[in-house]
Amino acid sequence: MIINHYGNFMTKSNFTFIIFFFIFKFSLSAAHATGNNELHPPIKLLPPIKQWHGKSEQLIQSSQNIWQTPAEATGLIDTPNYDETMQYLKKLVDSEAMFQLRSLGKSPQGRDLWLVVASKEGISSSDKLKANNKPTLLVQAGIHSGEIDGKDAGLMLLRDISKGNKAALLNRVNLLFIPIFNVDGHERRSPFNRVNQRGPEQMGWRTTSQNLNLNRDYSKADTPEMQILLQSINQWKPDLYFDVHVTDGEDYQYDITYGYNEDHADSPQISRWLSDNLKPDVNKALAEQGHRGGPLTFGIDRSDFAKGLSGWTATPRFSNGYGDVRHLPTVLVENHSLKPYKQRVLGTYIMLEATLKLLAEKGNSLKQAIQRDRQSRPETQVLKWKKDKKHPEKMDFYGIDFEKKKDIVTGLEYIYWNGQPKLYKNLPIFWSRIADLEVNVPKAYWIPAEHLQVIERLELHGIQFTRSVEKTKLRVAQLTASSFEFGKEPFEGHMRASAKFNTENIEMILPAGTVRVSTNQALGRLAVALLDPRGDDSFFSWGFFNQMFQRTEYIESYALIPLANQMIQKDVNLAKSFHEKKLKDKDFASDQQAQMRWFYQQSDFYDQSYLKYPVLFEE
Repeated sequence: MIINHYGNFMTKSNFTFIIFFFIFKFSLSAAHATGNNELHPPIKLLPPIKQWHGKSEQLIQSSQNIWQTPAEATGLIDTPNYDETMQYLKKLVDSEAMFQLRSLGKSPQGRDLWLVVASKEGISSSDKLKANNKPTLLVQAGIHSGEIDGKDAGLMLLRDISKGNKAALLNRVNLLFIPIFNVDGHERRSPFNRVNQRGPEQMGWRTTSQNLNLNRDYSKADTPEMQILLQSINQWKPDLYFDVHVTDGEDYQYDITYGYNEDHADSPQISRWLSDNLKPDVNKALAEQGHRGGPLTFGIDRSDFAKGLSGWTATPRFSNGYGDVRHLPTVLVENHSLKPYKQRVLGTYIMLEATLKLLAEKGNSLKQAIQRDRQSRPETQVLKWKKDKKHPEKMDFYGIDFEKKKDIVTGLEYIYWNGQPKLYKNLPIFWSRIADLEVNVPKAYWIPAEHLQVIERLELHGIQFTRSVEKTKLRVAQLTASSFEFGKEPFEGHMRASAKFNTENIEMILPAGTVRVSTNQALGRLAVALLDPRGDDSFFSWGFFNQMFQRTEYIESYALIPLANQMIQKDVNLAKSFHEKKLKDKDFASDQQAQMRWFYQQSDFYDQSYLKYPVLFEE
């Protein structure tokens, strides 16, 4: 035992921890005192890596170039803040006729969300951009602002288009660039924001100033930032959308990984185009410049890659899932967090440049694939997927070797990535591509006019609808929750709901002003994803209809008991149903309160809206 300076006893393990803590704290203090980048906390804590060099390093401009980007001035180990970024970008745009800069709107803290419009003609409006009939690439950086690689790669690429020898990239393609999406989170800068990531030195924050994750907000569209983005997508209509992130998790040799929903999902023609064209071109370009492109997958067991990989089918809360369901080709780029910032930025540059070249050559075929998916009208739609355990695909996976170690302080067993390359031959990938919940697509949905928030969100997404001008008599399907539950804690600002439903076909007279959403439209599958309550990212699941679970009228026993007796006397069939339920349901037979509730539910006084999903299905 050891006595500390408070006169208390300490165990040897506690003493060891204290010594470890002060050594760690001293090393951080020394790093800040000396400015030694090698002692930056994440670098000291992260697994070892081999020094990287690639041909793409030739892209880095020295201080002799007056258009050197702020990140290049640091040797691509740091990134500029919002003001420094926009100062450089505005200066670049002002000097170049091909570039226009547009504010898309304001963040909650009052910062502008900026869009660079890059075209050969120097187009400034969305109508004129669409009129030039060139394929348009939208690149979005900083949805998670600590993952800011895309911003610095985009600034370098724009500089080289304007001041270098790459203006031809815009001959047959338009480029839209959002340098920072989560602008408020970007300014919550610190070297301690993302402990699992190698650089930049100052990293932004994952969530917005409202503590919401923008890459969980595509379907529900709560945040001002997401509402601005969706309006911009509808306005500028890009043909290909890149959402640039940085990974967490396992170590492997790939520095640029990316993915999109495979062709079992909602946009099969788009998915095949991406697999047949984008993937080989991008991977080849990366390899030629010293990078390694790979698939966006996740280890089934993070402690043992040999068990295989898990392939993801994203739902509409995520960019790639949202793009899939609305037939906007969307690629989720996930640079590898354990690779140096310089390597990741340069790899992103190469990927963007290769994609612009590809669109110049094959952009028209992508437009055709988009059109085919938008014109498709399947009779069913899958709302939930599960893993295909019986039919894995195989690939050679370029991983990193590891050892299992035990921590001397806590006794915890952990994975130590040792930095040594390891090839996993014929590694299985298990894709989530088996339908777990498939629903019939109705002809249309009918939404009561009072659900203003839902109707506004549909309009925000660009989904078309009409309003009835008079009463409409219609046979519809109505869903009633038979059982339900809510999340145990808030998630992304919502108390999520889930339920099992019974369906009843009824004839109703719908009042004037009821909103009709036809599924026979380009965004029909998005409408299904948002309005069928059984989907994980429906408005119902996000809690937009939680008021249907509220009971606002009740009946006292002094009124209910005589009412029940009158009902039995007047309705022989009702009395028979009551006695049969008592015989079959022992719990019901012994619960007098349940019996009274049963009579209330059968009466004309019962709230007929309780547990009824208010959106009706026109079959």
